Amino acid sequence: QVQFVESGGGLVQPGGSLRLSCAASVSFFRLYTIGWYRQAPGKQRELVGYITNGGSTNYADSVKGRFTISKDNAKNTVYLQMNSLEPEDTAVYYCNGNRNGDPSNLFGFLSWGQGTQVTVSS
Repeated sequence: QVQFVESGGGLVQPGGSLRLSCAASVSFFRLYTIGWYRQAPGKQRELVGYITNGGSTNYADSVKGRFTISKDNAKNTVYLQMNSLEPEDTAVYYCNGNRNGDPSNLFGFLSWGQGTQVTVSS
């Protein structure tokens, strides 16, 4: 039984901040690459960024400098701190672990949750 539960979404003004949480119920949490993904209306799901088992992070160009991924291994939780939010950031945000080092490996995903809605609007 593997579960990722996203939370923290909501409605924010452009330029605002939001912190998303991803609570993972999975064994060997520390060993997985955990990615944040988002899907905007009418668009494909995209990788926002990820954090490796070693704590290294990587981000999509669209969010670099604005978003920060961190994790708390003791809590089995990954966070996505979003600053300087833009309307283009509006999407449903998901987190997921991947058995593969590649956070986009199609066969490595552990479990998709329901996501959390982030809406950036004035």
